[in-house]
Amino acid sequence: MSKASEHFDSLYRAASDPWGYQTSDYERRKYDATLAALTRPRYACALEAGCSIGVLSARLAARSDQLLALDFSPLAVVGAAQRLAAFPQARALRATLPQDWPQGQYDLIMLSEIIYYLAPDEIDTMAQRVARDATEGGEVVLVHWQGETQTEISANDARDRFCAALARQRPFRDIVHRTGGSYDHRTLLLGQRN
Repeated sequence: MSKASEHFDSLYRAASDPWGYQTSDYERRKYDATLAALTRPRYACALEAGCSIGVLSARLAARSDQLLALDFSPLAVVGAAQRLAAFPQARALRATLPQDWPQGQYDLIMLSEIIYYLAPDEIDTMAQRVARDATEGGEVVLVHWQGETQTEISANDARDRFCAALARQRPFRDIVHRTGGSYDHRTLLLGQRN
């Protein structure tokens, strides 16, 4: 287990919902806005990277024929799996990204509050995986906090690096959503593979 995974597991051992995903008005508003900005009412195959305890996952599952929710904390995955039990088309799996990225064809890829936790070379690899597996016209949703993250790379620098690496692989149209400034929310609509 990586040092980062141990850190996150210690947070989940101390509190089953360390960021208040179930109770925070900020998180509820962010999830509401994220879901409202999706361009389709339903998705054939969605992937959520960094699902945590599955609060957003359950809402995505209601709009997906298939949903794969991933997190690298085994404790978080247990919580997500419990939350997704009511959705037979949804699964929560433990995965360290980008190494364990599950190859597939996804018309929705949710990258909420995850990119800035990756090292720069991992961001590039994640962009390559997304470029390979996003369907034509598929959506990649990037959401991240605008405050201090205490990570190797800032949230906005991580987003910009991801977008630049993705653009080298696939064309996309970038839709920037209004958020009030506390978080950044982008939808990338993918074009044909190069």
